Amino acid sequence: MTVAPVAVALDAPDLTTLERWACAVGPYVSTVKVGLETYLRDGAQAVTAARRGAPNAELFLDLKLHDIPATVAGAAHAVSALRPDLLTVHASGGAAMISAAAEALPDTRIVAVTVLTSLTVDDLGAMGLLPNGADAPDVRALAVRLAVEATGAGAGAVVCSPEEVGDIRAALAANGRDGVVLITPGVRPAGAALGDQRRVATPREALDRGADLLVIGRPITGAPDPGAAAAAIAAEITHGDV
Repeated sequence: MTVAPVAVALDAPDLTTLERWACAVGPYVSTVKVGLETYLRDGAQAVTAARRGAPNAELFLDLKLHDIPATVAGAAHAVSALRPDLLTVHASGGAAMISAAAEALPDTRIVAVTVLTSLTVDDLGAMGLLPNGADAPDVRALAVRLAVEATGAGAGAVVCSPEEVGDIRAALAANGRDGVVLITPGVRPAGAALGDQRRVATPREALDRGADLLVIGRPITGAPDPGAAAAAIAAEITHGDV
């Protein structure tokens, strides 16, 4: 069976549910993701449960670390025993912070988060990250700058919305960084609720624009049968029928 390039966000209310979801989706997806809320509640047990449920999937630890370099290095070292395949940091933390994380976890792919998919142009403007009157191209330019700097500092993957993934792919290729993995949240199958996501695409659209790995949570875990939902999305992706 060919697994789909999907990271299922296991934002479960308890460890039993998390492991059940992981077991259900594991045969169909490449990756399972343990996020910040779950990790803060359950700690290493969440990673253990995810791996037990989906032993053949990669483990994506999504903590979005963002602090001074020494603190981020310490935090990365603190999770080293968990052997995450991927670990997120915020690209806006700067090159030194990303380098510190990469040096602390040399066997883990450090994932730099560019611009959160919950943020709109207006949100970014209000935060002072974009000029007044900015529009979508300005968001893409910001995400590209963050991605190029982060990968130059040692990040092996980048998180960006489906709207920016094509521009980031081109910019990284121009800098000789073809091996960087591009990860897109904000992926919603046609007809699915947007939730708190704002810059979104369907799975096929995101892949066609250049994404390598799709983060999908509630459309799978919120379904009556998460395994069937994961299988359906995997079939749509692999057959190009999204």
